[in-house]
Amino acid sequence: MRKLISVFMTVVMVFSVFAFSIPEVFAHTAREYYIDSVAGDNSGDGTVNDPWKTIDPFVNHEIGVGDKILFKCGGTYEFAATLTVSGTKENPIVISSYGEGEKPHLTTKEKKEVLQLIDCSYITISNLEITAPNGGGIWIDTLNQTSYGITIDNVEFHDIQNYHLPARDNASAGAAAARACIMVKGLPARSRYAVNDLTITNCEMYDCGNGINVWGSWNDSQTPWCETEEEIDPVYNTGLLVKECYFHDMDSEAIVVGMCDGALVTHCRSINCCQGSGVDENGEPTYFTAAMWFWGSENSTIQYCEIAGQKNFGDGMSIDFDSHTNNCTYQYIYSHDNMRFMCNNANYSGQHNNTVRYCLSVNDGAGRSKTSSGAGEYGFKFYNNTIVGCGEFQVTDIYDGIFANNIIIPKDGEKIYFELDDIIGSGMKFSNNCYYNCPTPIYEKLSSKNTVPGFVGGDEYFAYELVLGSPLVGKGLEIEDDLTTDFFGNEITSNNIGCYGGDGENGEYDREWLFEKIFRIFRQFFNILKREIIYTINNN
Repeated sequence: MRKLISVFMTVVMVFSVFAFSIPEVFAHTAREYYIDSVAGDNSGDGTVNDPWKTIDPFVNHEIGVGDKILFKCGGTYEFAATLTVSGTKENPIVISSYGEGEKPHLTTKEKKEVLQLIDCSYITISNLEITAPNGGGIWIDTLNQTSYGITIDNVEFHDIQNYHLPARDNASAGAAAARACIMVKGLPARSRYAVNDLTITNCEMYDCGNGINVWGSWNDSQTPWCETEEEIDPVYNTGLLVKECYFHDMDSEAIVVGMCDGALVTHCRSINCCQGSGVDENGEPTYFTAAMWFWGSENSTIQYCEIAGQKNFGDGMSIDFDSHTNNCTYQYIYSHDNMRFMCNNANYSGQHNNTVRYCLSVNDGAGRSKTSSGAGEYGFKFYNNTIVGCGEFQVTDIYDGIFANNIIIPKDGEKIYFELDDIIGSGMKFSNNCYYNCPTPIYEKLSSKNTVPGFVGGDEYFAYELVLGSPLVGKGLEIEDDLTTDFFGNEITSNNIGCYGGDGENGEYDREWLFEKIFRIFRQFFNILKREIIYTINNN
């Protein structure tokens, strides 16, 4: 079987290269190939009424523009194929299913990908189930030409090496090496050609090491760890769209948006990813993973996503601009029950013009959040976010931007930490925030509030809308942007503090009386002092 597949792939590669280069007048005549692992027969002609049983008969057939390779629903197919073929935008090559029942199951026991797409364009893969207990899902790579227009839709990936790895995965050698459902190129990459207009929609990925890893071409020498910023000369992947995908129960990461320009990740869920704690026997971090993050990308957005349940001790955050990422945005993120909400990691001369807005964070309090580390965030915009139950929130290394209209409520004993030297002369505008369960930073005493926000209350995330009469309704700083709705989907009709933008929901504002506020401030001070004493004792 393996020898036949190998022969088939060699012939496919030869014919496909020829087919891609011949004149249009000799264009390929498209046809449909049917495969039925239960009732098929390899002596047949591969039609819907006389399907093949396996992929072996393809050794005598060329795959070309507009062809469809269709697997019968309910069947299981041993499959580890490498394709170097291309359709056109109007007539893509299709790999999909036919019939009724459960999705066709494509699998391999080998330590390789179920499907490698090398130098391919305009291929649509849909309505399949893919497993690879020792390997990976799909590897899209470019060695000799740019890739365009690959679509992966309604594919279920699972059972792909989901065990705790005591280090970061190998991102340089494909999906199998990375334990990934989908790997795009690698880090470092093998060429200077990009993967453009890749669309991944309606997929479910679980019981695996990683979900979608997108990497790219960093410079001519393909070395992503440069000594100076001048060595960076990226070739970005453009037009990436990841939409309505569900990632859950993974050892490592859901989506890495690496080396992209204009990527959009929207309406996705990452639940219980980054389950590897990443600590040694002494409890010290050994590697760092986060569910959905940017690496070296430009002009890209992650929005309308739910991120929950991360356990990686060193990272485990929802918001992460990393390694020379600029002009990127997180918005409308529902983050809850993670290690932390945010930690940005900038290098070289820092990162520029990144934005976090209209996000809701609940109980991301196992570790501290940090606005930036390393070289800093310049032109950083952080506004209209609601953060409840966070750990220590460190406001450091941000410059020439805005930090406004946020509600921040740490857990008992936690605090807002800032270095005054970083604030003075930073060019940041800190204004119109609401703090509760912690002191107001000294540099905001005159412009911000320390009061009960006036949440509606309840069990769902709608509990963090504001009631009529809340002192935060209409009290936000006016910020010009192109948004028309708030986190909850309401039309923005009021300039508020927090991620709610309406005029106030039905409910009663539970006002805090003076003696309650005095008692609260005393309790906060006591809890912070107790925490500092315990920390000092444990570290001496």
